[in-house]
Amino acid sequence: MSGDAVALHGWTAVARDADLIFKRQPYLHKPRPLSVSDIAFPSDDPIVEKVQAYAKEKLPPQTYNHSIRVYYFSMAILKDQFPEHAALSPATLALTCLLHDIGTTEENLNATRLSFEFYGGYLSLDLLNKQLGADRSQAEAVCEAIIRHQDIGTVGKITFLGQLIQLATIYDNMGGHPELVDARTRTDVNKDFPRMGWSRCFHDTIRRENGLKPWAHTTHLGEEEFPNGVLNNELMKPYDDWK
Repeated sequence: MSGDAVALHGWTAVARDADLIFKRQPYLHKPRPLSVSDIAFPSDDPIVEKVQAYAKEKLPPQTYNHSIRVYYFSMAILKDQFPEHAALSPATLALTCLLHDIGTTEENLNATRLSFEFYGGYLSLDLLNKQLGADRSQAEAVCEAIIRHQDIGTVGKITFLGQLIQLATIYDNMGGHPELVDARTRTDVNKDFPRMGWSRCFHDTIRRENGLKPWAHTTHLGEEEFPNGVLNNELMKPYDDWK
């Protein structure tokens, strides 16, 4: 794999432990207030355009809006904290965000015994590489990041794309690392892409998967701690009932 592809699709290996990356501080650089209009979404990319339509069709509105919020929060974190990774393709990031929860739909939860992240990764690899003709390095980067987007821990490495998606999903789902995104950015993203009760929605999805698949990978985050942490997300509570 060329060095360009590594940087472009986020294959750089980084610590799995986010606290090590941030040197056990709230952030590396003070985040700036950014509005949605300050962050370009790569809707002109033909594969992103098709995947966005696919995600809108397949995902419930709450999950779709969460996926878009994850893109904007990821971009805000990327811009402020990791300028050395500025070569990361916005299209690759957008594809990962749009598809990272595709395994949580009722159809997909019931289609397999696999944990939702694993099945979602495999579905995404097939969709991107075989059906839409995406570059294999890009498709595999998306697949790897989706499979590992809940692989939170303190030992070993993860791709930069995978770490970025972890940070943004945990931020939106549980209010993790709350200082990474400026409060004005948080408010603007939630205003444009309302949560519509996302905390309750995702809590119920976690419970649903764990009931169907008591071996699910999600259980490593805590069978009670994780769904309760999502439900009691104090950082996002002010936005959760916005229409």
